[in-house]
Amino acid sequence: MQENKPDCLCQRYPKDIMTSAVPRSGFVVFCMVLVMICALYPVLKALCVQIHSAVTGSYVAGYHSVLLVNCPTEQTARDIGRSIMEKRLAACVNIFPRTTTMYYWKGEIRDTSEILLLVRTRTFLVQRLVTYIKAVHPYDIPEIISFPIDDGSQLYLKWMEDAVTDI
Repeated sequence: MQENKPDCLCQRYPKDIMTSAVPRSGFVVFCMVLVMICALYPVLKALCVQIHSAVTGSYVAGYHSVLLVNCPTEQTARDIGRSIMEKRLAACVNIFPRTTTMYYWKGEIRDTSEILLLVRTRTFLVQRLVTYIKAVHPYDIPEIISFPIDDGSQLYLKWMEDAVTDI
């Protein structure tokens, strides 16, 4: 005949501790992996874009951008364009001669001439360029508009990538 032992004498506690510790540690590992993926997302995305482009030989839309920047004078445009190039923030800057611009400013329509900069760069540098241009531009609110490049000459886009550094 088997003896009935009281429940308090059975060694069930160590087993219960082990079964609850495994799911907790698994959950902690899962949370840590999730946080790491979120933190590394920009790096992982850039790496995947490069791998995709290298393997397929195709262009991934939005990897490069074009910025439009209006300047009050040709000298201002040349100064801003040259400084952008010296800082390796763009692969190329075009300076278009005099354009006529009409706009609202302080409640009235203004009509003036400006010089247009066309700046080609990598998309990840757009915000850095915007910040830099705002710091050196003479206008209170400079026109800085960017557009992603959807497609184009593969050789030209590769040249752009090589010309602009990974700062």
